[in-house]
Amino acid sequence: MSRILFVSSSLFGESSKSRQVALELVEQLRREASGTVAVERALDARTIPHLDAVTLAAWQGRDSAAAALSETLTREVEEAGTIVIAAPMYNFSIPSTLKAWIDHIARAGRTFRYTAKGPAGLLKGKKVFVVTGRGGVYTGESPSRAFDFQEPYLRAVLGFLGLTDVTFVHIEGLALGEQAAADGIAHARNQVAALAPLQAAA
Repeated sequence: MSRILFVSSSLFGESSKSRQVALELVEQLRREASGTVAVERALDARTIPHLDAVTLAAWQGRDSAAAALSETLTREVEEAGTIVIAAPMYNFSIPSTLKAWIDHIARAGRTFRYTAKGPAGLLKGKKVFVVTGRGGVYTGESPSRAFDFQEPYLRAVLGFLGLTDVTFVHIEGLALGEQAAADGIAHARNQVAALAPLQAAA
């Protein structure tokens, strides 16, 4: 049975454009592959505390209760064949809750390891889709492209964990007026509509 992990991280919950479009992708992937199960991990200040010294020490086996959340989050990633992340851009980067999620799953000896040739990611063989929501335009020849610390960071940290098959869908122009926002959403939805059949055929 195929498993999709859907990670959402917007402050706006169900009203979030990145979540709405990412959820459309999840549903399309489910329709393309019968029997696929989707699990959502909604990140907010109540559900995803920042990594602390107690949890870090618990990874060394000193307190299994303190490591329970990190263990659950890591297991969700390990069990998923496909990961869909809804990631709005906040201040040119990702939400702190999404960063906290990454901190909980980036575990030496579990999701990556150090070797004589350098670090090696252990979460291999998975497909990742990242749907971003952006107020401005940061792709193409946009002068704002230099301020995009969102996609480069996510590609780097996911790749560090072995998640190298990553596709981005950007919803841009959400703060540039109604027409620009509508165009940005429509463009992203067209990309999503084309991605699900391609993934099912892979």
